Amino acid sequence: MVDDKKVNQVVEVRNTVADVPGYELPLLLFAGFRSLIDRLHAELAAQGHPDVRPAHGFAMQAIGAHGATASEIGRRLGVSKQAAGKTVDRLVALGYAERTDDPADARRKLIRLTAHGMDALARSAAIFDQLRAEWADALGAGRVADIEDALRTVVPAEAFRLDAAGWFGGA
Repeated sequence: MVDDKKVNQVVEVRNTVADVPGYELPLLLFAGFRSLIDRLHAELAAQGHPDVRPAHGFAMQAIGAHGATASEIGRRLGVSKQAAGKTVDRLVALGYAERTDDPADARRKLIRLTAHGMDALARSAAIFDQLRAEWADALGAGRVADIEDALRTVVPAEAFRLDAAGWFGGA
């Protein structure tokens, strides 16, 4: 339940699994995700990437190391080609991506990450490692490993997809 003063906060602490309503699990998982992503972006800003937003990270992953067309990016993100194009336009404007000719097909344009985009992804990986280490310090390395193992057990392999931005309603 939420209270009037702490909107979007889980307010009751329960002692047994039976006391916990089912809706708290997705809220807690999302809150953990959100706290990691918010911390990531604060650190990225401090390290020279103040304009990167969560949707940009998904889009840069969709572009990948070898580049992709706007249609491919849209499919990977679960959004329309037009929505992907808007995100790509923003990444290009910020210097994280560039449009290049596709050597395999002169009619197509490839979107490729620039050195600035690759730097943002490399820094993101290092920051995620640091955040995981902080969770391990706070919870214990074994508990973090147990959480990860438990999630691997219940989350199907095909759930590791880049279309979260599209699933949430925008890229």
